[in-house]
Amino acid sequence: MTTIYTHGRFYTFDQNQPTVEAVVVRNGRIIDLGSQSDMLLQWGRADAVVKDLGGSMVTPGLIDSHLHLSSIATKMMTMDLGSITTKGQLLQAIKEKADETPVNGWIQGRGWDENRFTEGGMPTIEELDRVAPHWPVILTRVCGHVDMVNSKALEIAGYSPDMDIPSGGTVVLDPQTKRPTGMLLETAAEIIERHIPEPTYQQYKDSLREAIRYAIRTGLTGVHTEDLRTFGGIDQTWQLYDELLNQEQERLRCNLLIYYPHIQRVRELGMYAGYGNETLQIGAVKVFADGSFGGRTALLSAPYTDDAGNVGSEIHDNARLYEIFREARAANMPIAVHTIGDLALDNVLDTLDRFPAVALRDRMIHTSLLRPDQLARLKRPTMIADIQPRFVVGDFPWVADRIGQDRADQAYIWKTMLEAGIMCAGGSDAPVEPLEPLLGIHAAVTRRAPKDTHAGYNPGQNLTIEEALRIFTYGGALATNEETVKGTLSRGKFADMTVYSQDLMKVEADEILNTQIERTIIGGEVCYENGGNKNLVEI
Repeated sequence: MTTIYTHGRFYTFDQNQPTVEAVVVRNGRIIDLGSQSDMLLQWGRADAVVKDLGGSMVTPGLIDSHLHLSSIATKMMTMDLGSITTKGQLLQAIKEKADETPVNGWIQGRGWDENRFTEGGMPTIEELDRVAPHWPVILTRVCGHVDMVNSKALEIAGYSPDMDIPSGGTVVLDPQTKRPTGMLLETAAEIIERHIPEPTYQQYKDSLREAIRYAIRTGLTGVHTEDLRTFGGIDQTWQLYDELLNQEQERLRCNLLIYYPHIQRVRELGMYAGYGNETLQIGAVKVFADGSFGGRTALLSAPYTDDAGNVGSEIHDNARLYEIFREARAANMPIAVHTIGDLALDNVLDTLDRFPAVALRDRMIHTSLLRPDQLARLKRPTMIADIQPRFVVGDFPWVADRIGQDRADQAYIWKTMLEAGIMCAGGSDAPVEPLEPLLGIHAAVTRRAPKDTHAGYNPGQNLTIEEALRIFTYGGALATNEETVKGTLSRGKFADMTVYSQDLMKVEADEILNTQIERTIIGGEVCYENGGNKNLVEI
């Protein structure tokens, strides 16, 4: 069947035909595009279906280059702490959850951010114990790199001062009493998490289905997602996605990053980077090199300004990084490394340079702090920077206190990166930041929160709306070496399109927030059509 999408303002991001009025689709791909009159004349036969877009703006389908659909799914089963702004609110929320939870049942939550607290400071472990004395509590910070637990959780974990803590993790101790404060940094949370009862397969599947549908409603046609740690390995993760996407036709195109301990199992299953089909594929090997600015665990080349002597956390030393990269390269797989601090990036690039490139691009995820000398090292055809524009909203202005103003001016320098010729892909890292790509695009263009009115943090790094849209479309295709089949509206490429309620190229930046996703089209099929959703709100 032939479908002709007409009466649209299509921004193709294909330099050969930058804008068109109509796109012709057959068998999930674009077969022609151009003026409305020409497309109807050439393809408007009796069996063709014509769909009028009413003059709406259309771009290539939006792609989120880095998120965690599994965490979005499981977040739906836990407490959402993103709106908490005081210690009192947090403690009250825990108490209310305890009142409705069976004794010894786990209380889990995610999304707290002490930088948003307007009073009270951080709760102590004693305060957590008072509101939930009979329930183990684990609350994950918005960044995902810090957890808050109570004594019951530590008791169930069998914590003792001489306990082996996973490499790169820290159980924070009170300097006076030498007892746990309730704060766990990085991998230390694993001592707790291994004792949390696993949701059933059906619970995982139902919540993942909702997460996928949610992503499509936001205008996303594809995502690159890291889920093996949540879903218990590649076997179950692949089964969940295969059933939902290939068998039940949920449609969202998903590229699965492989957490490094699972490389061997991937090989045993006969899988590899690129394995799968146009809807579900295996992606790069995911590795963590450091932590976050919020937890003061991002690895820096000089100490934190507000914590002299602390340069952050090295999740793996260079010898271990080498072994992980060697195993990935033995499987002929690209590497996707979480690098927020500049020293973490140095360590990763130094180690990566000891190996030949593979067919698919390596990915530097976040690349939050960049020194000028590191720009040239990132400009290579075999590498892409996987950036999250909403981080500037979550991290400023407090990040200047953490690392000092001079280094803050070198953080999230996307304009400089693009001008240096570095390939960039745009993502959210949801649920660390909101999933909605229009919020990420707004952050890339304004470098401030939706409610702010200033010119932006380090406004010289503001992107144009076209640049922002490109990193969330063509950039996402570059990250998985799929630029020949997606990322632009071109003949022969997938008919993946996002339709907007107004022309973003012609409105003021803040009008992005008043824009609705009218339709999400994947493979030529309308997978979501707006029934009157509200304007974007910050989640």
